[in-house]
Amino acid sequence: MARKTDVPSYYGEPRKYDPNFRGPVQSRSCTDVVCCVIFMVVILGYIALGTVAWIHGDPRKVVYPTNSRGQFCGHKNTPNANKSRLFYFNMLKCANPAVLITLQCPTTQLCVSKCPDRFATLLDAWNTKNWVYYKQFCQPGFEISSKSIAEVIRDEDCPSMIVPSRPFLQRCFPDFITRNGILTVANATLFKDGDNNERSVLDLKDAAKATHSAPTELWTNVTGGISSLLNAKEVGMKIFEDYANSWDWILCGLVITMVVSLAFILLLRYTAGVLLWFIMFGVIAAIGFGIWHCYWEYSNLSDKRGASITISDIGFHTDFSIYLQLRQTWLIFMISLSVIEVIIVVILIFLRTRLRIAIALLQEGSKAIGYIMSTLFYPIITFFLLAICIAYWAVTAVFLASSGNAVYKVTAADDKCMYANLTCSPKTFSQSNMTKVCPGSQCMFAFYGGETVYHRYILVLHMCNLFMFLWLVNFTIALGQCTLAGAFASYYWALKKPNDIPACPLYSSFSKAIRYHTGSLAFGSLILSVVQMIRIVLEYLDHKLKGSQNKCARFVLCCLKCCFWCLERFIKFINRNAYIMIAIYGKSFCTSSKDAFFLLMRNIIRVAVLDKVTDFLLFLGKLLISGSVGVLAFFFFTRKIPVIQEEVPSLNYSWVPLVTVIFGSYMIAHGFFNVFAMCVDTLFLCFLWDLEANDGSPHRPFYMNKTLRSILNKKNVQTTSRI
Repeated sequence: MARKTDVPSYYGEPRKYDPNFRGPVQSRSCTDVVCCVIFMVVILGYIALGTVAWIHGDPRKVVYPTNSRGQFCGHKNTPNANKSRLFYFNMLKCANPAVLITLQCPTTQLCVSKCPDRFATLLDAWNTKNWVYYKQFCQPGFEISSKSIAEVIRDEDCPSMIVPSRPFLQRCFPDFITRNGILTVANATLFKDGDNNERSVLDLKDAAKATHSAPTELWTNVTGGISSLLNAKEVGMKIFEDYANSWDWILCGLVITMVVSLAFILLLRYTAGVLLWFIMFGVIAAIGFGIWHCYWEYSNLSDKRGASITISDIGFHTDFSIYLQLRQTWLIFMISLSVIEVIIVVILIFLRTRLRIAIALLQEGSKAIGYIMSTLFYPIITFFLLAICIAYWAVTAVFLASSGNAVYKVTAADDKCMYANLTCSPKTFSQSNMTKVCPGSQCMFAFYGGETVYHRYILVLHMCNLFMFLWLVNFTIALGQCTLAGAFASYYWALKKPNDIPACPLYSSFSKAIRYHTGSLAFGSLILSVVQMIRIVLEYLDHKLKGSQNKCARFVLCCLKCCFWCLERFIKFINRNAYIMIAIYGKSFCTSSKDAFFLLMRNIIRVAVLDKVTDFLLFLGKLLISGSVGVLAFFFFTRKIPVIQEEVPSLNYSWVPLVTVIFGSYMIAHGFFNVFAMCVDTLFLCFLWDLEANDGSPHRPFYMNKTLRSILNKKNVQTTSRI
């Protein structure tokens, strides 16, 4: 029987009936074996790369902090064996975005035996009895000389100030904590200053004002540094306190999100149609009201003086309220809304059947998940596998980065220094011309590297590490998609549901994907990884060319980035549908991609309608769930629910747990709805194949449900039609 299709037959002939097909193929053979072998070999190579990185990398460089001279802090048999803490002269410089690129904080870092336990400024300690204590935080060997204080701070011979700190990960961090709204230092409200006198913590903000012998600019910087440090530390500790006090309630909110997401998906079988049509008619009514309002404004302005002037007469104005006083503006609004209204009504009239099919598939997807509830928890396995990939990539990257000897670079006080970021030698730096040309510049440790063959190719090894990371991540996602597709396909091709659904469909689908189709999944993920790697290289080049004046090169690069972004989206779409076909029919990646693409192109309008309807409903569901849980969290954390006011924890910022709950709720709903979207896509491909291959006769019955058959005016003539 001929089939009506949406496009010409050059997208392939409709699927022919296969009398042996009874759902996902059981008797399979391995597909894309060559790619499977390559994938296994590359994984072994990746393990070898990690081993090489471990051998050449120095674990001490990861475990022990390194000072500005490239020396370990606290490691035995080193000059700093008894100095296990790393002290930063000016930690505020570590907040510079450039740190993310250079991976080095542009301030002097010193190994100390213990973190400072008092507040003092260089001016307080200069030529006083407190210099003995302050000196241990200056450069080794530094003595009071003919240098001025400004020059000492410029050359970073000594820090401009020290504040009470405590070690964290062997680094000294300022120890400002808020307890019950009161700022404390090391859990105390009083501390000793440079003269061993007790002072209040709040005096820190006014420390610079007490001294009048220093240059104004210097003390302005010190005061600003103290204030910024106090404010940042205070806010950070308040946020940490809020998390510590409300973590159990945050977890409770996320559990509620899981329950609501599951309920929303299961209830879609009853509410999908009502929800969609309600929204559609609501949009039509809203636009209709907009048309009426525009007409009302247009009529009211008919008697107003000056309202008949055209927009072209008054020209462009930044105050857009001027345009609202013109009749022509409201006429344009009214015509535009009328055109939109007509388009929507026409679409609903001519695509009503396809909209009903989309709604029926959404309802069927809800039923499928209700019968195979285990699929909702498969993302946990995907998350676990992704965590392993990320951890291995990160560890390998760290050990690659710690390979070789210490490399030093010039850190200049002035960004205009011509020698900034050039390599240098700390032994000869003080005698070089760099210190004269760039006063205040220093030769500081930057990273580990070298000139051996291994280190010359360290960038290539980093690129290989990144590429394998992308490949494994995409393979993990592909495995999850293929597994879920096989489970949902077994539901669709069960003639009598739920009796004909095989036992443990998720486990069976996962076993088939791993045993027979590792090569096909690796092939699809390899293609996607190559495109993603190219996009990363383009982003790197774009970063390098940001200061370039070559507009042609920037334009070409922008076009390439746009093209490869579109290509990545297209490949993801093709791969997703190819994995569904692999899970059902067990063919190779290329064959499955071609079959899926041609099948979708023969039904392109149905594809477009279903895709938009599904995306719209799922996005609405995510907003509805995260918004509802967010509103509940808002009323709870702001003590607006009288019944449980006493249970609400004391918070510094109520927005901290609120934002966490909203973001976490959206991500949880996104994870649940991704499974549902995969279910709908699988059922849709099965439906299209079913429509082409079967005709409803006793030997070729339709597997689609009664709702879909009634929409298409199809029926099964056999006496044992499905329920």
